[in-house]
Amino acid sequence: MNMQSWLQGLPVAKGGKPLPLLSFPSVSLLGVSVYDLTHSADLQVSGMVEVAKRTDAAASVSMMDLSVEAEAFGCRIVTSENEVPTVTGALISDLEEAEALAVPQVGSGRTSIYLEAAAGAKARISDRPVLAGIIGPFSLAGRLMDVSEALTNCIAEPEFVHATLEKTTQFLLRYAQAYREAGVDGVVVAEPLAGLLSPALEEEFSAPYLRRMTQELLGEEFAVLYHDCGPNVHLMTQSISGIGASAYHFGDASDMTVMLEKMPRDCLVCGNISPSQFFLNGTPESIYRATRELLDRVSGYENFVLSSGCDIPPASPWENIDAFFRAARGE
Repeated sequence: MNMQSWLQGLPVAKGGKPLPLLSFPSVSLLGVSVYDLTHSADLQVSGMVEVAKRTDAAASVSMMDLSVEAEAFGCRIVTSENEVPTVTGALISDLEEAEALAVPQVGSGRTSIYLEAAAGAKARISDRPVLAGIIGPFSLAGRLMDVSEALTNCIAEPEFVHATLEKTTQFLLRYAQAYREAGVDGVVVAEPLAGLLSPALEEEFSAPYLRRMTQELLGEEFAVLYHDCGPNVHLMTQSISGIGASAYHFGDASDMTVMLEKMPRDCLVCGNISPSQFFLNGTPESIYRATRELLDRVSGYENFVLSSGCDIPPASPWENIDAFFRAARGE
């Protein structure tokens, strides 16, 4: 698929379809648990196919499970029946441990499941691109050294952070390349931890590593979408826009009109109906109203792409999801 042509047709102003980060609510369509879904390629394929049948989303997005890459490095993971897996504890605590850290092979842990699932979905979904969700370099580094420690270490031990980032970027590049070789049309790189940094620290510890990834991965048939739902992204738009991503996806902590005003007009800007307030805890009426209000506020911007603010939670009612798509169509 020519992803450049697809990207050009995404904006609402051009009649583009919404691009929500919609994968985990497939559990209710399949009648399975989140644990089952995160441990089975076949179930993930079936879930993506069922979501594609039910919605007219612009793309099919694989599971945004941001524990997978950390688990491959050796982090301990907490799982439960109905919650997305999370990382617990720290794997490394100083520069020496970071330098000794082995970069895992692609396919380690559950990365093999996610690669198989994305390839399987691509084989069965032909009417829209298939995008794989992966974590960003700094957000992965935070899971390896503990999130709060990562934020502190940017100031206290910057060499430690950079050494870790070299390892995470090396792995993520290989992982994304494996998706590309499997025929997947692009990746959504989730870098939410960078959105907690100051602009100067984001420019040092996140942007250069993401820029390296986009430069090596982008092509006519492969897209790289950047996601950051952190609260400080409106302060770092100059740095973020320089990453060179195919599109930029922001969370509901940001005012979408502010982001559209501050981002270059030639950058696609996606967002940002709240996953928790509206998809999970709202009603069909409230999410419909919020979606129409957002579309009204951004109607003057030709680079806006309608989406959820982040990954839609597994337990989100499909009545709410359906109402979001009806609002997008103006029905």
